[in-house]
Amino acid sequence: MLTGEYQHNMDLKGRVTIPSKFREDLGDKFYVCKGLDGCLFVLSGAQWERFVEKVSALPMAQAKGIQRYFFSGAAEVEPDKQGRILLPQNLRTHAGLEKDVTVIGAAVRAEIWDTNRWNGYNDEQTEESIEDAMNLLEF
Repeated sequence: MLTGEYQHNMDLKGRVTIPSKFREDLGDKFYVCKGLDGCLFVLSGAQWERFVEKVSALPMAQAKGIQRYFFSGAAEVEPDKQGRILLPQNLRTHAGLEKDVTVIGAAVRAEIWDTNRWNGYNDEQTEESIEDAMNLLEF
């Protein structure tokens, strides 16, 4: 399970360090795609395949928007010896990544955020909104 929060600097070439703890779960190659709320999703090969299968099982009329959004700009990445991945420009633009980034664990995926955007997202969360979401789990 991917958990934790790590802050890094993205270098001028668009490389971001993925924490070693995350790389153990993600594997040697994994996928980065546009995420929701202005971040990037990072999925292991196995999670990516599950996602592709689930989306492919939907009727085309329902799935085309999801397919276009997540798959059109997705990238298979492989960390270098320092644990860095190169993020394509289209993904950096989507997430507003320039320098300060935060990599978080979100259970079955990691997410890459612009640090200011991540802080703003957290500031918007309330106990009530989290409680409402927890009710879905009957927790």
